[in-house]
Amino acid sequence: MLTPEEEVFVKYWSQNRTSKRKVLRQLYAGLPMAMVLVVAIFANLLSGWYGRAQMVFFRENSSLIIILLIASLGIIVFMVIFSARHRWEQNELKYHELLEKQKKT
Repeated sequence: MLTPEEEVFVKYWSQNRTSKRKVLRQLYAGLPMAMVLVVAIFANLLSGWYGRAQMVFFRENSSLIIILLIASLGIIVFMVIFSARHRWEQNELKYHELLEKQKKT
């Protein structure tokens, strides 16, 4: 016997599971978390707490800025897709477990 919350989840997930799998919908879920991480990395880099690193960053190798921007974009894309896929897989697992529980009773 399923609880009322579980029944609501099964009904909701059976209707929305295909739309939640789309890539554009996944971008909305993990984008804020990834952006916070990248902003924190750049704030740490630009804060100047380690003078030698800042000197190397700005003076010696100007292509390092481009590399860091590409790396930050990679971090954002990875975190967005990974977190969204993980959340979808967790909900899918819960959905199948609840269906099995419903069949047994």
